[in-house]
Amino acid sequence: MTNLTPTGFLTIDGASLEYKWLAPQDQNAPTIVMLHEGLGSVGLWGDFPEKLQQATGAGIFVYSRAGYGQSSPAKLPRPLDYMQREAMDVLPKILEAIGFMRGLLLGHSDGASIAAIYAGAHQDHRLSGLVLIAPHFIVEDISVKSIAEIKTAYETTDLKTKLARWHKDVDNAFYGWNGAWLDPEFRDWDISEYLAYIRVPVLVLQGVDDQYGTLRQVEIAQEECYCPVDLKVILGAGHSPHREAPGATLDAIVQFATAALRDDWGFQGRAA
Repeated sequence: MTNLTPTGFLTIDGASLEYKWLAPQDQNAPTIVMLHEGLGSVGLWGDFPEKLQQATGAGIFVYSRAGYGQSSPAKLPRPLDYMQREAMDVLPKILEAIGFMRGLLLGHSDGASIAAIYAGAHQDHRLSGLVLIAPHFIVEDISVKSIAEIKTAYETTDLKTKLARWHKDVDNAFYGWNGAWLDPEFRDWDISEYLAYIRVPVLVLQGVDDQYGTLRQVEIAQEECYCPVDLKVILGAGHSPHREAPGATLDAIVQFATAALRDDWGFQGRAA
C-alpha cells in the first residue's frame, strides 16, 4: 500500500474524497476496502472498521464518495447509472491511488452494488472476495416505498439535523441519492448481468427485517453467480446489520475474510 496517513483526502477526477486508513501491523497484510451505503460516509461506519481491523489484522481503507461526508459535493441530479459510473470510473482510480495490492471489497447497500459491478466488470487478480451487506441488484417495490417514506421524514422531522452530523452538505447527500431512486425511470435499473462475471467468492449478509430489500436480492445472486456465494441472514437486523447486530455480522465477515484470504495469500489473520 502507498504510505497513507490515518486520515486525509484523495483527489480523484477533481473531487476531494475523505478517507480513513487503519494500517495493519504487518505491512504485507491484505486490505479490506469499505464502500458505504446511499446515505453513508466514513463517519457513519462508526467503530465497525476498527472492530474489523482488530479481528482480522488486515488493513482497512474507508472513504466517502463525492457528495458524502466531508468529500466534495456531487453534481445533481445524479445520473441514474451513478453506481455503474462509480464502479467503472472512480473505484479503479481509488484502488490505484492507494496502492491496493490484494484483499477484499466490503460494501453496504449502494456500496455493495458498486462492489458487485466492479468485480463483474474487472477481472482484478488482486481481489480475493466480496462482502455484500444488503446489496441491491434490482429495484423492488419495498425499496421505493421506504425511500419515499424517508424523503417525507427528511423534510418533516429532525432527520435532516441528524444526518447533518455526518455530511458537510447534507442536502447534496440526501437528494443525490433519494432523487435518483425515486425517478420513475430508475425502476428499470438492473445490475444482475454483472454477477455472472464475478470470479471470486461472495458473502451476502441480509438483515431479516430489511426495510429496503427482500431476500429476492439474495436469490438473484445465487441464480446469476457462477462463483461460490455464501448467505448469512442476520436475525434482529434490518438494513444495517453491522449497526443493529454487530457481533453476528462481524463474526460472519471475519470467518469469510480469513478463509478467502488464507486460500489465496496464506493469510492467517488474528481470527485464525
